[in-house]
Amino acid sequence: MPQPPEQIIAAQPDEVRRDLTVDRDEKKQHAVQTISQSYPTTVDDLWEACTRADRLERWFAPVSGDLRLGGRYQVEGNASGEVVACEPPQSFTVTWEFAGDSSRLTVHLTPEGDQARLTLEHEYTGDVDSEFWTQFGPGATGVGWDLALLGLALYLVTGEGRPDDPDAFAGTAPAQQFIRVVSGRWGEASVHAGTPEDAATAAANRTTAFYLGEESV
Repeated sequence: MPQPPEQIIAAQPDEVRRDLTVDRDEKKQHAVQTISQSYPTTVDDLWEACTRADRLERWFAPVSGDLRLGGRYQVEGNASGEVVACEPPQSFTVTWEFAGDSSRLTVHLTPEGDQARLTLEHEYTGDVDSEFWTQFGPGATGVGWDLALLGLALYLVTGEGRPDDPDAFAGTAPAQQFIRVVSGRWGEASVHAGTPEDAATAAANRTTAFYLGEESV
């Protein structure tokens, strides 16, 4: 019998590995966020779930465009970019272009026993005194990727995938608790990457408030 969605959501924060590295000089900082989870499926099936538009819509978002090497894609209401590397069914790399900024996203798929592991690396370079980074830290993108991996878990285990109304889902008690926990985990990752604890905690709190639609302190 499949796990109920509430049970999957409650367990999800501990199913995910998160890591952050940040290198800084006087003007720029280079950050790499890594998020990884093992799923009860094969590498081939996981590859299709991550690269076919009809399946991406089930757990991530509607994605249009030319989803092959050299092609451009558009995530509905979010980023666009170009497929710059593709080695099926092991990995692909895309540019992630949003709000005037461009970063790089690489997805690796590897077998792990009778399961398959997805590892996503989000790599970006920006100003060392970036107001956005100071305000939200890695959680702004990290919580978004956590929600995506949760959608993939729900899709592969229950077949339900992402909610029809993400805003309504964010208002449910399980989702709110999930967001609070994973936002805190990204705050911890920020501390491990060298951010002072008080600054990392404050940024995580602001990230939580943003995702929950609350007024930040």
